[in-house]
Amino acid sequence: MTLHLIRLPLRLSHLARWAATRGWVQRHGFDEGRALHHLLAETFGIAALQPFRLLVPPRKDIGNLYAYASVPAASLRDTAQTIALPEHLGVLDLARLEEKPMPAAWVSGQRLGFDLTTRPVRRLNAPLGVFAKGAEIDAFLAHVLRNHPDRAPETQEASREAVYVDWLSERLDGAARLERDRSRLAQFCRRRVARGGTASEGPEATFHGTLEIADPVRFADLLARGVGRHRAYGYGMLLLRAPNRPSPER
Repeated sequence: MTLHLIRLPLRLSHLARWAATRGWVQRHGFDEGRALHHLLAETFGIAALQPFRLLVPPRKDIGNLYAYASVPAASLRDTAQTIALPEHLGVLDLARLEEKPMPAAWVSGQRLGFDLTTRPVRRLNAPLGVFAKGAEIDAFLAHVLRNHPDRAPETQEASREAVYVDWLSERLDGAARLERDRSRLAQFCRRRVARGGTASEGPEATFHGTLEIADPVRFADLLARGVGRHRAYGYGMLLLRAPNRPSPER
């Protein structure tokens, strides 16, 4: 299967207005990931553009939606013309949809830089502190509760990056090896997201780093699948860069 990197320019204000018609805009704003999850599925088919990532420069309205797809741009346009509602095409301009085929095969030992935004969380297999089995919690909080239950998480802020880098290394799942000395937590915040009828706050982390492909087949699967949880909502897309270089200005 050839993977295609898709780019689609997008106005955040148009997306917000469409989300408002669904009743998804609250006092604190709206969850872009949730809105895009539904918009893309209703326009191109379920999981047709996944994983995806919306990049909007600070204080700007126009950004770019990037995504991986298993079909080329022409097929996506045909599907959209068949199933999309008119209001969907008012948000997504199909004429500006662009694509690039990704390499048909990867090479073991190949080094690649990456830019990745994820939600570094763990789903508990057993109760931990006040959290029940099955709860999804911040990977850093889980680390603190397991290893230093008598210390408050905020007193250990300096170790958050190391915990998240460990978490990321695990999620590469044998497909690639993380070059830890060339990988860093570039940005961290806590973000409120809406899932179904509930909203919750959790960690959002952006990594810039370098990896080395260990298993070409598994790496291709990882690229198409994405990293971590909440991949259907705008997290987990590996955007590839040159190794050992910072993410370019946008």
